[in-house]
Order: sequence, then structure tokens, then C-alpha cells
Amino acid sequence: MRRVTILGLFVLVALTWGTTWLAMRIAVETIPPIFATGMRFMFAAPFLISIAYLRKTPILFPPGQRLFQLGITVFYFTIPFALMIYGEIYVSSGLASIIFANMPLAVLIASVLFLNMKTNIVQVAGLTMAIVALAGILYEETNANINAGSHWQGIIALILAVIIHAIVYAQCKKRCCDVSVITFNALPCFLAALILSTLGWLFESPQISNFSECSVLATIYLGAFAGVFGILCYFALQQKASAFQASLVFLIFPLIAVSLESYIYGYAISAHSMLLVIPLASGIFIALASKTFSLGGRRLDSSS
Repeated sequence: MRRVTILGLFVLVALTWGTTWLAMRIAVETIPPIFATGMRFMFAAPFLISIAYLRKTPILFPPGQRLFQLGITVFYFTIPFALMIYGEIYVSSGLASIIFANMPLAVLIASVLFLNMKTNIVQVAGLTMAIVALAGILYEETNANINAGSHWQGIIALILAVIIHAIVYAQCKKRCCDVSVITFNALPCFLAALILSTLGWLFESPQISNFSECSVLATIYLGAFAGVFGILCYFALQQKASAFQASLVFLIFPLIAVSLESYIYGYAISAHSMLLVIPLASGIFIALASKTFSLGGRRLDSSS
């Protein structure tokens, strides 16, 4: 029964994260990226705060960690998620998901730099293999794109989002910031919604009459479903499975994202890039399998 539960949670998380990237692409078709991200969090926050109220879970971090909670609002929610959806203006959802699948490697590097975590030769080999493969994919996809300059803008935005998230994970572990998944997400999500919605309204001047039904539904999906259900499912998966088993979802959700984009939009990454996905996934697998480490514990919600 436990194995069935783990498998079910794994599939749910992979499907949720895999569809998140397509939803972001649909959202920015008619909604400016910063305002869309604010809407996303505005849809998620009431659910998270309601769950906190019903479960009598505090929404504030413990005393001494509340300034850090503000930092999480800015550097975990506000900036990286805005960068993610901005990146999807210029980068396909499939490629965006492949870039973000490297989160385990970014966390590994951040742990080495900020936590003095020891590595072994196998981890380094896996890390090197994955980075070289990712560089090859980015080079291949950029050459195939007629707007190479804009394409790199999107790639850099997504890579920055991964790096910032990884640093936050390392800082959470360094500060022993062990709060519930609801506490970690509820209030920062609401504050980020206010910040991004305000900035988007002031600087992007969104025309609500131009928002398509599909874009609005996509932001609702990102907030109310992926932003809440995805968090809770991944947290439950981490409680029932090993850290290594839970981390394998990073190898699966990009395949779902690429397949969906190909089916719906008729666009897929090149055949050469698909071949490079094999050493990329192998490198990530080797790095994770050689020494299991936590990818942010109960705080990880990706994607997404």
C-alpha cells in the first residue's frame, strides 16, 4: 500500500510540475509577466492561509527568523517566479522545464559553497556531464531560434531563477529554518502577490480587457492548483519516500512538458537536443544517487 501511495504521489507531482510550464506560456500570451505572477500568487494565497487557519498553523516564522521570512518573500517568491514567467516569453515551455530540471545540481553546488558539503568524484562526474549536456542543448536551441538575442534573455532569466532558488535552499538549511510547508508558503505568497501585482500595475499597465479566458484560467491553475496542490503533494511524497526517490521527479516532469508542448503547439526541441537530454538526465541521476541530499526539504515546490 505504501508503494502505491508513493507511486500515486510521484505521478501527481510529475503531472502538476510538467503542466505548470505550459500554463505559464499560456498565461503570458495576453497577460504581462509580472502582473501574471502576482495574479498567480493572489489565487494561491487565500487557499494557503485558509489551510493554515483550519490546521491552526502559524503563518509567521519563529521569532528571530521573521526578517528571513521577508527575504524569502523577495528572493524565493517575488524575483525567481517573475523571472521564470518572463523567461517563457522568449523560451519554449519544454526548454524552460529542462533548464529548471537542473535544480538538484544547483542545490548541490549551493550546498558545497554555503554549507561546506563534501562531494565525491562520482558526484563531480555527474555534475560535469549534466552541465556539458545542458550547455549543448542551450546552444542547439539558440541556433535554431531566429531571435537568438531574445532567446538568450529568456535562458538567462530562467538560469537566474534556478540559482536564486538554490541559494535560498542552502540558506534555509544553514539557518535551520525548519517550518511547516504551509508556514513557509502562506504569508510570503500573499506578500509577493501584493508586491508583484502593484509593480505590474504600475510598470506594465495591463489592459484587463485584453486578457484572454485561456490566460486567466492558466493563472488560476498556476495559483490555486499547481501552487497549492503541487506543494502539498510534493511535501507528502517527501514524507513517504526517500529524498532520492522524491528527487527523481526532476527527471520526469520535463518529458511531460516537452510532450505537451509538442502535442498542443506542434513544437518540440530539436532531435539533437532530445539526444542530449539523455546525458543530462544521466548526469543528474548520478549526482543524486552518489550521495542523497535534501532538495530544500518541505520547502521545495518548483516550478512551478
